Amino acid sequence: MSERLPHLTALRIFESTARHASFQAAAAELGLSPSAVSHQIRALEAYLGVRLFERRVRSVELTEAGKALCPKLERGFRLIESSVREVRTLQAPATIAVSVGPAIAAKWLVPLLHRFAERHPTIDVRVSTTNKPVDLKKEAFDVAIRHGRGDYAGLESIRLFGEAYTPMCAPRLLANQRTGLRTLRQLGKQRLLHDDHAAFPGKTLGWREWLEAAGAPDVDCDAGVHYSQTDHAIQAAIDGSGVLLGRMAIAAFDLAAGRLVRPFDLSLPSPYGYFFVTLPDRPRERAIGAFLAWLQEEARNTPNMPP
Repeated sequence: MSERLPHLTALRIFESTARHASFQAAAAELGLSPSAVSHQIRALEAYLGVRLFERRVRSVELTEAGKALCPKLERGFRLIESSVREVRTLQAPATIAVSVGPAIAAKWLVPLLHRFAERHPTIDVRVSTTNKPVDLKKEAFDVAIRHGRGDYAGLESIRLFGEAYTPMCAPRLLANQRTGLRTLRQLGKQRLLHDDHAAFPGKTLGWREWLEAAGAPDVDCDAGVHYSQTDHAIQAAIDGSGVLLGRMAIAAFDLAAGRLVRPFDLSLPSPYGYFFVTLPDRPRERAIGAFLAWLQEEARNTPNMPP
């Protein structure tokens, strides 16, 4: 038979007193009188046969025995609280507030969200689109999906998929017998479309870099139409306005559906990727963990998605 333990109330009072180094502060936190706190501490010390605190005029200080007991109790109470929260939310409706860039939201996340709702009907997802950084510690967001290197200080960052840049255009630009796009020489006769939002400080991937890698530096890489938003540039390419050096992750479904085609095989891998970002330990919460697992599964199953 296991040894009979002290009452949980006494242990909770000890943990609070140790954290505050004060009977009065512990009493205020727990809704007790200072004398009740002092009585419980004395009873616990009598049970254990050791002194847990040295009493000072306006504070208390842990003894060596108290220092040995305190961290283990803190971990134990955190585990109890976490277990209770998990059980309470097993069937309760949950809401996840997600901050995500407009392009990846419109072209990838939003078309898939009905699948998450079907799999997890008790979890509601609220999507807010912005390219601006959000402070997950202060703002009302649980999760952010961001394009970058994943080095977000103080946050847990989990890579979902990478990115690569390649020319893409409407199928009819390839089908035209007179001006059809089949060679790099013919590329110079096409209107180039530019996704200016793809530029990152210190590492720009654009037509200039792709043409140099393809061995066609004589094509005017600055001519054409520039777009500040990625999804606008992709739509212009779908409409047949020209040839876009597009981001494969965002155009993945358009390529799979045949709305866009790749006239050349060469793609440039990006040093940036797409990351699931949240506060530490939150991926272990039921709703957020389920959302992360679903995102990872969809990323693996999306055709044309850079690894």
